[in-house]
Amino acid sequence: MFKPGPRNLITDVDGIAVGNAEDVGARSGTTVVLPERPAVGGVDVRGGAPGTRETNLMDPTCDVSMIDAVVLSGGSAFGLDAASGASDWLRAAGRGYPVESVRVPIVPAAILFDLLNGGDTSWQPPPYRELGRAACEAAGADFALGNAGAGLGARAADLKGGLGSVSALTEDGLQVGAVVAVNPYGSVVVPGSSSFWAWPFERDGELGGQQPPHLAELDVEHKFVSALGANTTIGVVATNARLDKAQAERLAIMAQDGLSRAIRPVHTPFDGDVIFVLATGRCDLPEPTDVSLTRIGSLAADCVARATARGVYLADTLGDIESYRTRHAGASAGA
Repeated sequence: MFKPGPRNLITDVDGIAVGNAEDVGARSGTTVVLPERPAVGGVDVRGGAPGTRETNLMDPTCDVSMIDAVVLSGGSAFGLDAASGASDWLRAAGRGYPVESVRVPIVPAAILFDLLNGGDTSWQPPPYRELGRAACEAAGADFALGNAGAGLGARAADLKGGLGSVSALTEDGLQVGAVVAVNPYGSVVVPGSSSFWAWPFERDGELGGQQPPHLAELDVEHKFVSALGANTTIGVVATNARLDKAQAERLAIMAQDGLSRAIRPVHTPFDGDVIFVLATGRCDLPEPTDVSLTRIGSLAADCVARATARGVYLADTLGDIESYRTRHAGASAGA
């Protein structure tokens, strides 16, 4: 059995902090997931249009295994510079991979496209390096969801996207959490209803009390609602389990399937979906380890699905991008 942690955030995993920073005028922002100590990392990249940094380094065949932070950012390719700002902050704090007398922070990152949401993108220079620093400064156990951080300018098909986070704690001490910036080409809501595709996974009313949708005449078509390529859902799963790099990669692969439970269609040619894993190593995997890893992967996929729907549920209308709660105000889920 499992239950959400006291915050129902990824920071219910011991040793994990999260910080957000936004440029309100640009309608864009950055989220940094900051482990207290370097953590073992893994990643799974899908979809046809990814924007990433340092993901090859996370391959189990590569040398460096410990990650200092993960950055999720809006801004498309400009947003990758947020990782440079986070690296600046980490180096000033004396953190990073030691190479003789030098420390080099290891900061993988992924970005989403939010440059056509009505924000002012005439910036010079782009704000993302400073946003990366600011997000590190703001990192803590509590952080905002919805129109916050990397989710500020996100769009989920024809609804306002956002930043979502949840957690799952087991009776024997395992901790799993996810934070997701939701900006997909596909829909998070069942057509003709107010039910999220992720409705079965809701815990403790985190999605407003979902009910089963009516699926008698499910529309299998998807209508274009945004510029092609202006998409991507990115996230981080954290666990207190002790994993090696190969196990962390397997966990990321399993966790990515949570997007398939929450978005339809998903992993399209227009999305660059990425899920990172951070394993803090504070809890040994019970034997047999493969069975325990499978259990954690199942929890992680559910957390990703829940966090995806929660990011949209908690988002607010921004400009002409309508929010879920505005559109479905007064409606009963499933109707």
